[in-house]
Amino acid sequence: MFGDLMGMMGKLKETQQKIEETKRRLDTVLVDEQSSDGLLKVTLTANRKIKSIDIDETLLEEKEQLEDYLILVLNKAIEKATNVNEAELGAVAKDGMPNIPGMDLFK
Repeated sequence: MFGDLMGMMGKLKETQQKIEETKRRLDTVLVDEQSSDGLLKVTLTANRKIKSIDIDETLLEEKEQLEDYLILVLNKAIEKATNVNEAELGAVAKDGMPNIPGMDLFK
């Protein structure tokens, strides 16, 4: 019994280390998004940190339009980054979970 418990604890610790490594790697995975007309472009990491924003000069003349573009494009980029983040971390967590009877967390 204790051997099984120790094995599970070791597996959980190993999984936690893999999750931390994956989080660090996701800081290097870039997600690009742009407006449909290409006037605004943003780049985020898969950990949802903004790396760059490129604004066409024509948008600088219309504050309201620029604000709308920023909201739309940033939300789309954040959604993409979140999907990448959750898929990567979910795969690591699922792979590392010990098989505990009655604990079918990842079906």
